[in-house]
Amino acid sequence: MSDHQEPSSSSVLVEDARPRRRYGTLARFWSQRQAKVGVVLTVIVLLFAIFGPLLVPWATGFTATEFVGRPFQPDGLFGTDNLGRDIWSRFLAGGLRLIVYAVLATALGLVLGLGLGMLAAYLGGRLDSLIMRGNDVLLAIPQLVVALLAVTVLGPKGWVLVTVIGITHAPRIARVVRSATLDVINEDYIRVAQMYAMPRRRILMREVMPNITGPVAVEAGLRLTYSIGAIASLSFLGLGIQPPAADWGLMINENRIALSLQPAGVLLPVTAIAVLTIGTNLIADAIAQASANPNVGGR
Repeated sequence: MSDHQEPSSSSVLVEDARPRRRYGTLARFWSQRQAKVGVVLTVIVLLFAIFGPLLVPWATGFTATEFVGRPFQPDGLFGTDNLGRDIWSRFLAGGLRLIVYAVLATALGLVLGLGLGMLAAYLGGRLDSLIMRGNDVLLAIPQLVVALLAVTVLGPKGWVLVTVIGITHAPRIARVVRSATLDVINEDYIRVAQMYAMPRRRILMREVMPNITGPVAVEAGLRLTYSIGAIASLSFLGLGIQPPAADWGLMINENRIALSLQPAGVLLPVTAIAVLTIGTNLIADAIAQASANPNVGGR
């Protein structure tokens, strides 16, 4: 007796009903010039953020009082800030926490938004109306206002930043996921899966989710860009990452008063944040083009 098991007829029918794409989305993405530029810009900043803390020439809290506020010093590339701390060292050490918080906040929003959006679209009815009406209420409140309120009440802690920004991302992601799921659930392969009584969870995870990755990836890129800007803004306002920690948003606030005398303390973190957000925006746009247009390439 053979141990080989033939695939069930329902699985075969669902596989046959799924749409087949001639060109992979990843290949279309990488064929675009803006995708390459976005990846290069993002990788450059990520390398600084990840390996920078290992390369700092001075401890970020070390103060050289004899060189306070000088644009250049004998042992420092960009001089010191108004407290005598080495600007280049603080810049190298200041990006990792910002990026980690932004990624975690985006991931949290993505998980919540995916779950709410797919359930609302697939189940429909009163649950759909309830979820989307709640989304409309949350969307009416600016994200930064919610973040400011939460941080003021709960304190400028890392988990507060990640949680509140992730939760405020969820309604926007859910709206995009719901719209994409509504387009998918009427396809033949979904009807075949339902006809063969495939479990709802399996339909959502194996049949729906792989076919909405395009719009979800685009929205994730946009939310990541916003997370970076929001966390940096909160740190600049004194409600995010707190001193004496090294952070790009905090550096802008600490050095803005002496901008004319010591511009590097502001220009370095501003440039890094700008390059990172431009890179993630270009990547998100390239994903959108690759997902929407099978013939895109070489842009």
